[in-house]
Amino acid sequence: QVQVLESGGGSVQAGGSLRLSCVRSGSTVHERCTGWFRQAPGKERERVAWIYGGTGNTDYADSVKGRFTVSQDNAKNTIYLQMNSLQPEDTAMYYCAATRALDDRCRIDGYYQFWGQGTQVTVSS
Repeated sequence: QVQVLESGGGSVQAGGSLRLSCVRSGSTVHERCTGWFRQAPGKERERVAWIYGGTGNTDYADSVKGRFTVSQDNAKNTIYLQMNSLQPEDTAMYYCAATRALDDRCRIDGYYQFWGQGTQVTVSS
């Protein structure tokens, strides 16, 4: 069965960088969607980025555009989220989520069936 496992979180100072990794098992990232979500205590969940494995197309939330970059490595069946110029407002639990369907409908939240356990990102001033 499909599983995803994210890692790479930690504590950094404002302006610093982190790279999160998401390894998918059970099926490939190719031709499927992988999304990055985050949620801070007391706040709603936010989809910060996604990538469609068939073309490499990506999209980002306005709050992270120009600072975050999502990419994939098909050989490793892994999705990355490069996070630069981190700000305290980026502090949250970050989750990787993956779809089962072999299509590019990455904006449909209900498609993200498989979720990791999360990795904490903390940014201090």
